[in-house]
Amino acid sequence: MENFRNESDLLGTLQVPKNAYYGVQTQRAIENFKISGQYLSSYPHFIKALAMVKKAAAKTNYELGLLEENLYRNIAETCDEIMEGQLHDQFPIDMIQGGAGTSVNMNANEVIANRVLEKLGKEKGDYQFCSPNDHINLSQSTNDAYPTAIKMALIQMNDLLVEKLQKTIAAFRAKGQEFSKVIKMGRTQLQDAVPMTLGQEFEAFAATLEEDISKLNSNANLFVEINMGATAIGTGINAPVGYALLCAKNLSQISGYQIVSAPNLVEATPDTGSYVIYSSAMKRLAVKLSKICNDLRLLSSGPRAGFFEINLPPMQPGSSIMPGKVNPVIPEVVNQVCYKVIGNDLTVTFAAEAGQLQLNVMEPVLSHAIMESINFLGNALDTLREKCITGITANKEICLNMVKHSIGIVTALNPYIGYKNSTEIAKEALETGNSVYNLVLEKGILSQEKLDEILDPENMLKPHQF
Repeated sequence: MENFRNESDLLGTLQVPKNAYYGVQTQRAIENFKISGQYLSSYPHFIKALAMVKKAAAKTNYELGLLEENLYRNIAETCDEIMEGQLHDQFPIDMIQGGAGTSVNMNANEVIANRVLEKLGKEKGDYQFCSPNDHINLSQSTNDAYPTAIKMALIQMNDLLVEKLQKTIAAFRAKGQEFSKVIKMGRTQLQDAVPMTLGQEFEAFAATLEEDISKLNSNANLFVEINMGATAIGTGINAPVGYALLCAKNLSQISGYQIVSAPNLVEATPDTGSYVIYSSAMKRLAVKLSKICNDLRLLSSGPRAGFFEINLPPMQPGSSIMPGKVNPVIPEVVNQVCYKVIGNDLTVTFAAEAGQLQLNVMEPVLSHAIMESINFLGNALDTLREKCITGITANKEICLNMVKHSIGIVTALNPYIGYKNSTEIAKEALETGNSVYNLVLEKGILSQEKLDEILDPENMLKPHQF
């Protein structure tokens, strides 16, 4: 009994661990929502964002004369502590929960209030001196504080994701330079097409991922519009005149981002469009990244019965029964992360669609899906770069021999001997096993000098005049 304190709410009295900074509503959430096993404490950017929002709210209330100075200073100082990484273990509730985020908001309110009480020399839970609702949540509702914190967290998390993506792009581009002289066959529909370089293939990986940086950043920029001051449904009930604009200004100063107040708070409160479009940008990135990993697995297939154009770094034994087998485990795990991100995007879509009237109560699963996707993608990008891309090597001779013996090089003859003749040469080469090169000479279609010039792989890598 001595290890607990009693706290009361609408539903009655509940025991809370005596040393806990959280209170009764957090305790109820701990008991009610044992769902995902992923807690607020798993997402430090979210906790820091909650502290930013509460600090901005306290500053606004102080400047508007609603909060006395000593209490404001202690609240602000506590929020700074949380932003620096302290007290994160005091956010033990599941990310997926009912209540439209009320438990998250109250978790932050209770932790900040009890830390302030400690600073004031009071007992935890002695809320007459600093109340989670009357002081920390002053001029707010969960319906504006919670989504604002989500958006602040996602802006920060996007910055980290883009940084990891840029490093991965640079790694692919470095390999593009390294493999710039490695001639190989390009393929369409898994059939021989025309020659290219391995460098061009890896540069294309870099280029396709680079396109997604601007998409992620432009979509994340939608999160700067917040609904603080909306309170319950956007009408601003219980918030003072001027609160919304001033709070946005204060949050800008605290966060370093150009935060703006939504022009229509009634519209902004249930709106989850920014989450949908940002999640779609991550899905696009996941689709591209998974395709690249498919290519890496194909290009490294073998070593005797596959393409075997590249070698991936061996990371672990590949079989419990087949000695010597090494599998492409890093691209495989990245593929699986991409499937998870694509699935999370559907979750976001359903959760956004489920909004009703003046509120979307599904924001907990929506925010969890997006934050999980960002974390998964960031970790996957790091893993792919560090344990795969940087260690890839080329099998130059195998690549070159495939070019020399490919039927696909007959495409280069089209402008000189016509499609019909080229088709006949290709068909005969397939049926007889003879090379395109020998058949053209045997039939006297071109001189050896001209044929050598046309079929030089280097001449087939770029456009030129005929």
